[in-house]
Amino acid sequence: MATRRKASGGRKKSGGRRYGPKAGQKVKRAMHEMKRGKLKSGRSGKKVKSRKQAIAIGLSEARQSGGKVPSKKGGRSRRGGGRKSSAR
Repeated sequence: MATRRKASGGRKKSGGRRYGPKAGQKVKRAMHEMKRGKLKSGRSGKKVKSRKQAIAIGLSEARQSGGKVPSKKGGRSRRGGGRKSSAR
């Protein structure tokens, strides 16, 4: 009988793992701290309540410590030029 493979399973199309073990450890630690109410966000120091935010903090710490983590996707830039006025 043929074996089946999962579609994504945390792997790239080329076959390598997307995230290294260090990234998993950092995310696990961040989630644990969040559940205990100890995880705080960077500048403001406010308590993190969102699961997504805890994962983002863990991945960012792994990225800083040199773990294998894909680069961030480019989101909207905060400093927009605003509306351009037409020269009349």
